[in-house]
Amino acid sequence: MAARGPRLEFAVGAFLLLALASLLVLALASTNRSFGFGGGGHYELKARFTNLGQLRVQAPVKIGGVVIGQVSDITLDPKQFESVVTLSIDGKYKDLPGDTSAGIFTSGLLGENYIGLSPGGDPQPLKPGDEIAFTQPAVDLLQLVGKYMFSGGGKPAGNDSASAPDAPAAPTGETP
Repeated sequence: MAARGPRLEFAVGAFLLLALASLLVLALASTNRSFGFGGGGHYELKARFTNLGQLRVQAPVKIGGVVIGQVSDITLDPKQFESVVTLSIDGKYKDLPGDTSAGIFTSGLLGENYIGLSPGGDPQPLKPGDEIAFTQPAVDLLQLVGKYMFSGGGKPAGNDSASAPDAPAAPTGETP
């Protein structure tokens, strides 16, 4: 068994500390850019929605499939009872047009929800803290399927054949 010198032990210890520090920096840089990594800073925009679906804090904000930010906060407006979503947008996308619209979409059939932005053509850009005026709420696929299944295979809900006499078929708009 060879004797370990103090230099070898110091070198191994320094190497391990350097490796751990590198892993910590990498972990912080990949999960939270507010520690000065990634540069450019962020700015906030707000958007109001009537239905969030399964949208969560830290959900991505995308334009054309490219992630440009994330959801930083979700609150409820106590006066209008609408969800107010705060978006943290990467600073290099600071010139979003003033008529940009926002919608809540789902990645795939059962994937995560995200905010999709569609820039408009307004020459005036949105400023930090502005509210996106045009929003589209989330579509609840399970609710749509449930309405279809329990409404008699596509008939309008509430059309009960026992309570209303059979009416003649409505014209289809086709001319013979």
